Amino acid sequence: MQIGLVGLPSSGKTTVFQTLTQIHLDQTSSGLKKANQAIVKVPDARLDTLTEIFNPKKKVNATIEIVDLVGLNKGDSASSQFNSQFIAKVKTNNALIHVVRGFEDETIPHIEGSIDILRDIKMLEDEFLLTDLAFIESRFEKLDKDLMKQKNKDDIKREIEVMQKWHKSLENNIPLRELELDEDDIKYMKNYQPLTAKPMLIAVNLSEDDVAKSDKILEKLRAEISGKSIQIEPFFAKIELELSQLPTEEKDIFMQEYGLVDSPLDRMIRSAYKLLGLQSFFTVGEDECRAWTIKEGMTAQEAAGVIHTDFFNKFIRAEVVGYDEFIEAGSLAKCKEKGCLRLEGKEYICKDADILNIRHG
Repeated sequence: MQIGLVGLPSSGKTTVFQTLTQIHLDQTSSGLKKANQAIVKVPDARLDTLTEIFNPKKKVNATIEIVDLVGLNKGDSASSQFNSQFIAKVKTNNALIHVVRGFEDETIPHIEGSIDILRDIKMLEDEFLLTDLAFIESRFEKLDKDLMKQKNKDDIKREIEVMQKWHKSLENNIPLRELELDEDDIKYMKNYQPLTAKPMLIAVNLSEDDVAKSDKILEKLRAEISGKSIQIEPFFAKIELELSQLPTEEKDIFMQEYGLVDSPLDRMIRSAYKLLGLQSFFTVGEDECRAWTIKEGMTAQEAAGVIHTDFFNKFIRAEVVGYDEFIEAGSLAKCKEKGCLRLEGKEYICKDADILNIRHG
């Protein structure tokens, strides 16, 4: 899973990347001309608990790839930054995190001259919407030509209908993520990866002075911006960067000082999972405790295939117990005694935090 970070200059986007990845970047102008990427472990307290119980040789978190894309300026659709290369990089991401500046700092001027969270959110969405419209209009031109030349016109007519549906939505300033999708929509979205169809997590970068009032700030924003596959979360880049550099035993004390119940960084990653319809299952044992990422609604056989293709092809049964049931029982042996460790077939729909042991040929 790949998540791209986008945002205007001085929004704190690169600080978010550094916090997520623990990678220090040179934030000079030359250092910001290229995209940076890194693999990040997905924090999961449930995996930590399982590791304490089984004491394995290795703990393996689920991972996501974070890509820090170059910053944007107003009107960049006509500039060198919002070019085909940038668009291609955005399209490869499964979801986007739009970092929006919500903090005041006289030493770092905003390119618009003032802080306006809603304006900045709409600015990027407008750029994406115009890009999608331009793409659809170019498709119309090509499809019209194909319609005149090719004998088999059914596929072309079907795509034209889809493009007309998308075009109407965008002309009404409705991003494509809001549409009710049929099979044809899904097919062409996979092929073309329109920008406004991407699940979007808006990370509002606030100052440490805003921690206590962050809920009120976001409540107002959520009333203005809502819909499918879009979420808004607070982020405190300065606090999170300091937090990421502290030893584990000092983090809780630091968070308490700022009145933070949990890490906004962890919450942001959980939100990204929710946006993408993802969940985790676990495999446990003396050698390894591991979290695996799957789509919601996946079967036990499909989950087995995430571990190894042979497990999918030679799937027999899955031993399954829910995480909460396991914690209540205390051990797999106790789960067997209580009957909560059960055998499930290939059509079993996995639940979040299931513990699986795959039986295969």
